[in-house]
Amino acid sequence: MRKYVHLYAAFVMLLMTVVWTGCSSASPSHSGVTPVASGNEVSSSEHTNATAQTRTVSTIKGDVVIPAHPQRIVVDLYLGSLIALEVKPVGTPELNLKNPYFTKALAGVENIGEYEQISLEKIMELQPDTIITGNAEAYEQFSKIAPTILVPFGELKDTHEEVTYFGKVLGKETEAKAWLEKYDRRVAELKERVNQAVPKEATFSIMEDWGKSTGVFGDNFGRGGQAIYRALGLHPPAKKAKEIMEQQSMEVSQEVLPDFAGDYIILSSETITMEDLKADPVWKTLDAVKQDRVYIWKHEKSWYFDPIATLSQTEELAAWITSISEK
Repeated sequence: MRKYVHLYAAFVMLLMTVVWTGCSSASPSHSGVTPVASGNEVSSSEHTNATAQTRTVSTIKGDVVIPAHPQRIVVDLYLGSLIALEVKPVGTPELNLKNPYFTKALAGVENIGEYEQISLEKIMELQPDTIITGNAEAYEQFSKIAPTILVPFGELKDTHEEVTYFGKVLGKETEAKAWLEKYDRRVAELKERVNQAVPKEATFSIMEDWGKSTGVFGDNFGRGGQAIYRALGLHPPAKKAKEIMEQQSMEVSQEVLPDFAGDYIILSSETITMEDLKADPVWKTLDAVKQDRVYIWKHEKSWYFDPIATLSQTEELAAWITSISEK
């Protein structure tokens, strides 16, 4: 399992090294995905024959023409957004098929392999009309099979950007708006409950057990960061906040761990228990451990960072935070 954790982390880090040069074909931008809001990155070309309708999407690789209403999509990184928009792909990597947050919605979706070992043969067998990926390294091979939309990991900064973007790409703007309205209402309710439960100055850390070291994460790298920092609007330790948010994923030694530890800690681990933390010479010195303010969960729940997972994680973590205040 440890080997698999590092393989997955390595894959995500690879995706983050790709710089998205812009969404707008008229004026490339290096500032992220702000052109998404302009509506200029996706256009439709209507023809008399409804089956011939297409949509042009401006991407880092240039304009890509896809069906106006794709029927056979293969997707790797952004499966959750498609499910939120009620779009079922024909194929996705195995890790996505294990996503506990929408397992029922994946009935009939085919396994195309692991992120690190995608089966091109399987993709071709599925005869996709569109491929959506975050994997820049595989783009050339994917694009030889079907029109491919590349969105490097990290360029869609939050749930709103992601759902809105794919709503436009797939002609599901109405569905995207409706889903986000429900999302916002629920998150607002949870945020109000959490704000009543914790002091305004309380700090939160997102961490992962890496054996002899600890991973520390920002607001766009899974492990509950989107839920804690973006949805609930909570804050990392002030002294390290800028560093955490700029790097998003950091390896921290035991010696400096206290500098990154907030009043509350959300920790991903397959093996560690609270008893282990209280027996550890460094962890036991942290206020969060002393006060039993550490939430330990498995990778199968914390790894995912899609919109549906983020909402479910927000529910779960908000329930934990409020339960502590009630003790």
